[in-house]
Amino acid sequence: QVQLVESGGGLVQAGGSLRLSCAASGRTFGNYAMGWFRQAPGKEREFVAAISRSGLSTNYADSVKGRFTISRDNAKNTVYLQMNSLKPEDTALYYCAANAGLYIATMGNEYDYWGQGTQVTVSS
Repeated sequence: QVQLVESGGGLVQAGGSLRLSCAASGRTFGNYAMGWFRQAPGKEREFVAAISRSGLSTNYADSVKGRFTISRDNAKNTVYLQMNSLKPEDTALYYCAANAGLYIATMGNEYDYWGQGTQVTVSS
């Protein structure tokens, strides 16, 4: 079992920045690729970003490429999502997830463990 707890969400004006954190406990953090997903009201959950076990490889949704950066600190069992130039359409509940597979995954059903989410609201 892996327990994931997100933090860092909040209310920010358009153009602002937020940094989300996801703290993991349980199994060895370095054995899992990690991802961030989001779900806005009335919409399906969507992939945001993912990072490999080592942190050397990353993948981003086109909608956030160039604005968001995913990173991880395996010594601290934490994955981060730095979000810059935020837009109102980034408003959503953001989830982190852990994937025991060998490769970066972009589909939610490829992930084994999920956090409870942290709310991000961007005002115009």
